[in-house]
Amino acid sequence: MESSGISQFQVFAVAAVLLFFGMLAAMEVGYRLGRRHAGLQGSDARAGLAASEAAVFGLLGLLLAFTFGGAASRREDRRRLIADEANAIGTAWLRLDLLAPPGREVLRADFRRYLDTRLAAYAAVPDLRRARTELDSASRLQGVIWTRALAACRAEEQAPPCLLLLPALNAMIDVTGLREMVLMSHPPEVVFWMLFLLALLSALLAGFGMPSAKGRSLLHMVVFAAMTSVVIYVVIDLEYPRLGLIRIDSADQMLVELRRKMG
Repeated sequence: MESSGISQFQVFAVAAVLLFFGMLAAMEVGYRLGRRHAGLQGSDARAGLAASEAAVFGLLGLLLAFTFGGAASRREDRRRLIADEANAIGTAWLRLDLLAPPGREVLRADFRRYLDTRLAAYAAVPDLRRARTELDSASRLQGVIWTRALAACRAEEQAPPCLLLLPALNAMIDVTGLREMVLMSHPPEVVFWMLFLLALLSALLAGFGMPSAKGRSLLHMVVFAAMTSVVIYVVIDLEYPRLGLIRIDSADQMLVELRRKMG
């Protein structure tokens, strides 16, 4: 599983290519079935078929629209949470100034290691095993930071620094949990299987209707198969924005810039 991220990206690309050729094959099969059906039924071969075909094509379009919209929305949520994490870490970092020098400097060093670990985790993708190891290290550092912050607050003579610092640390920890939850939020796999099945079924029905046009149109076949395959690939790519061509790595620049300011 060490290279599971790379293999997932390869699976996405191969699946899109296979879908393209599968749809062409399904249209050819549908065309031959349509010719046989037309030969048996004569001029009434198409009677009553338009409604069922429209229902299948409409269902494919509806499912594509919902999955595309959901994937795009989740991608923007992930980008927004990167900004939220950078803001939370930056706020907690600034509030370390409220502490006395000994505890403050130790916590600042912990913050630098913590942010380095978070950045390393996302830079490790698509090596998911290494990314998980880095995230686990960051979680342990969260516990260290919290424990040391509590100890530093107890050593302070006044309570106000703790009233400002501890909520900021809590927000910093909470946003990482939210990021991981959103990162793992995807539609059930059955939704993607339905997309592939509906695409193949739509291609079969499209080919079935071609005999009424006195022959197949290679241009229409290729365009229909290519555009459907590309759209489904883009939907899957949006769902996994650190594995494919559509990425959110640029949003990590906010964390990189914050780390630079920490010195």
